[in-house]
Amino acid sequence: MTNWKPNSWKSKSSKHLPEYKDQEKLNNVLKELSSFPPLVFAGESRSLKDHLAKVSQGKAFLLQGGDCAESFAEFHPNNIRDFFKLFLQMSLVLTVSSGLPIVKLGRIAGQFSKPRSAPTETKDGVVLPSYLGDNINSMAFDAKGREPDPERLLKAYSQSASTLNLLRAFSQGGFADLNKVHLWNMSFVKDKAKEKYQEIEQKVSDALDFMNACGITSENNRRLRTVNLFTSHEALLLPVEEAMTRVDSTTGEYHDTSAHFLWIGDRTRQLDGGHVEFCKGIKNPLGIKCGPTSDPEEIVKLTEVLNPDNEAGRITLIARFGHDKVQKFLPKLIQAIKKAGRNVIWSCDPMHGNTVKASTGFKTRPFENVISETKSFFEVHQSEGTFAGGLHIEMTGQDVTECIGGAQNITDKDLSDRYHTHCDPRLNASQALELAFLISGEIKKNSNFSKSSIKAAS
Repeated sequence: MTNWKPNSWKSKSSKHLPEYKDQEKLNNVLKELSSFPPLVFAGESRSLKDHLAKVSQGKAFLLQGGDCAESFAEFHPNNIRDFFKLFLQMSLVLTVSSGLPIVKLGRIAGQFSKPRSAPTETKDGVVLPSYLGDNINSMAFDAKGREPDPERLLKAYSQSASTLNLLRAFSQGGFADLNKVHLWNMSFVKDKAKEKYQEIEQKVSDALDFMNACGITSENNRRLRTVNLFTSHEALLLPVEEAMTRVDSTTGEYHDTSAHFLWIGDRTRQLDGGHVEFCKGIKNPLGIKCGPTSDPEEIVKLTEVLNPDNEAGRITLIARFGHDKVQKFLPKLIQAIKKAGRNVIWSCDPMHGNTVKASTGFKTRPFENVISETKSFFEVHQSEGTFAGGLHIEMTGQDVTECIGGAQNITDKDLSDRYHTHCDPRLNASQALELAFLISGEIKKNSNFSKSSIKAAS
């Protein structure tokens, strides 16, 4: 690794990178970004890796979620607040029900760009470049808007910094105090999810009353009033990731300071590709998306390249198979990783493999398929004696209508009411909270089973 540099990826072939017409302008913007303060710090990324090491041991659970692709249009403090509220709610449900601490990892403050299945889009006979995310081009279907613009990178940095600032204020400034769980609810969350959450509120309130009586309060115990929320995004736009990479003055190691956690997508995990080359040199915790097309031996090799020391907490395998393919493909992947003795976290992405086109023309995801894939994921891990350690979802704290089904019974015809995503459909707050309740028992069961299996094997 002594020969690795942040620009080493340029010696490799890299897929899904935009082509900028004005290279000089791009270089000037990247130079400016490289002089900006880091968005996160190396010590924070190391702290996350320590937390993730506990996940890999079955002693904690990883909740990762947020927007498919952040947008400039939806950037508003209320939206950030509602995302934070929902994340706290989901974490509380999972903690109370499973008995495990929850590692909170947002797809936020940097998740802008997206790889697309096709480089161009056609409307009414007009062919234009595909929308690639707000930090690259515009959703507006016109030639000017679809032209990659380097100036957008500066706006994305500014929005990420502002988002992080507010999230840190929420997480450390008292908003996350367990005595305020009733403030985390949202008026539009209805039906069974709201009733079940209120039951958990009461359990927490009763526990806090007991602790207060024992002299343990949020005033004298910081852990009762603060949370750790980490950030993540796909390491897709390599020129930006390079510009945001810094040398940690305390260790001499390289860290990508654009986020605490980076992942390599299903479309860019080529062993000889630029994305893998870049990620192998940074010390951030890393994710690898894997699906039906994944060759188990190739995934094993990727974990070896990206984590040669087999560190706990370094690698998270994010499985995205589709609800009808989990039982066929996931066992082979688990068995290959076990045989190779690789130390990984297993996380379930039940969103990306379950995207369909509704009868009304909208891209959507049936909630029942999201649930089905998640439950199959847990079932496979239980049968293999391994720990299903994480959930990776695209969700929002807003009352959108993008995924059909759930307790709200959103139909194809309802999608047009509040379909706001800039890319893929997201679970709304009610659906995300419903998902947390539906899987919490599975987490506890899988945790107990995997611990017993590990103990028996040793």
